[in-house]
Amino acid sequence: MPITTAATTLRRALEEPGSFIAAPGVYDGISARIALSVGFDALYMTGAGTAGSVHGQADLGICTLNDMRANAEMLANLDPTIPVIADADTGYGGPIMVARTTEQYSRSGVAAFHIEDQVQTKRCGHLSGKILVDKETYLTRIRAAVQARQRMGSDIVIIARTDSLQTHGYEESLARLQAAREAGADVGFLEGITSREMARQAVKDLAPWPLLLNMVEHGATPSISSAEAKEMGFRIIIFPCAALGPAFTAIRETMEKLKKDGLPGLSEDLTPQKMFRICGLEESMKVDADAGGGAFDGGVDLKK
Repeated sequence: MPITTAATTLRRALEEPGSFIAAPGVYDGISARIALSVGFDALYMTGAGTAGSVHGQADLGICTLNDMRANAEMLANLDPTIPVIADADTGYGGPIMVARTTEQYSRSGVAAFHIEDQVQTKRCGHLSGKILVDKETYLTRIRAAVQARQRMGSDIVIIARTDSLQTHGYEESLARLQAAREAGADVGFLEGITSREMARQAVKDLAPWPLLLNMVEHGATPSISSAEAKEMGFRIIIFPCAALGPAFTAIRETMEKLKKDGLPGLSEDLTPQKMFRICGLEESMKVDADAGGGAFDGGVDLKK
């Protein structure tokens, strides 16, 4: 039987009028494994989290296509049935590079990606001072992605993001998204929404086109829950800092305790075995056993 890709699963979900996708932001294998163990039906690969975890740098357009594709591929293949929505920044160049990005993401198992209208030296959408390309340059990016998807026969979902709200205002942002829709983008993404009223208006103005809400707490957008976003009419909500934010806090607190007390003071139930089980230990042991191997005949749990 043919395998249904995660991209096809996501595309079919978007075709269902009542469906709603909530995707927590993950940035590495551990954060993704934890999100999967909780039971989320989709994941979001945050570009800011990738820049921070891979390079230890702020989200300032430092990541290359190879950086982002490698991380997205790893995340998408932890569980190929769960759609991964990935940041693709500006597409990493002109139409040829945007087409290559589309092809690379699709072959890596990514279900959807968003592409934006900032200049190549972009920055996080919730920082001020963003510089944009003109609308026609933006549309060449969208067209290149759509045409690449069509040439491949891929179901990968193309999300058109505009960062123009901050500098160009709502009407220009709306015009850019409408043009992106006409160019074949599957979903719209108005970055940096500043009020609930604007959120509702965007859904109304672009209906019935599916819209994505980027929920960055303490950024430009007021805190809107999944339930509220669904009621407003959004079809997808992403939470880029869902894993990254708590990691900052927990790691800093633990490092400070280690520096002060000489021990991290981890919870007693946070054993190596438990951490490895979250990262797929049991599945790996089953692969070995099913193949007739005996590598784990003695088990992995310490005898007490």
